[in-house]
Amino acid sequence: MEFNELNPEILERAANMLKAMAHPVRIAIVSFLEDGKKHTVTEIHKNVGIEQSVASHHLVILKDRGVLLSRREGKNTWYFLKHSNLRQMLNSLSNCCRD
Repeated sequence: MEFNELNPEILERAANMLKAMAHPVRIAIVSFLEDGKKHTVTEIHKNVGIEQSVASHHLVILKDRGVLLSRREGKNTWYFLKHSNLRQMLNSLSNCCRD
């Protein structure tokens, strides 16, 4: 389906998801999560190289905008991509950024 065939509500959701990912830290987080596994905020902040509070802030934004899902299990909250197709988008974006 082409974007020009979509209704305004879907276009708005797509724009909000792109806006949520339009930050270097959030791109790094989404890239880390593209392995398809669930990760805790501790794993994410250590891998991305940011403070845990900063990771938590960005995870909330990504979750609120429909990019991520989370699941609480005991003391841990596990984060993962809501849509596996985001991997393809990141790969395409990465290819576009290479000169």
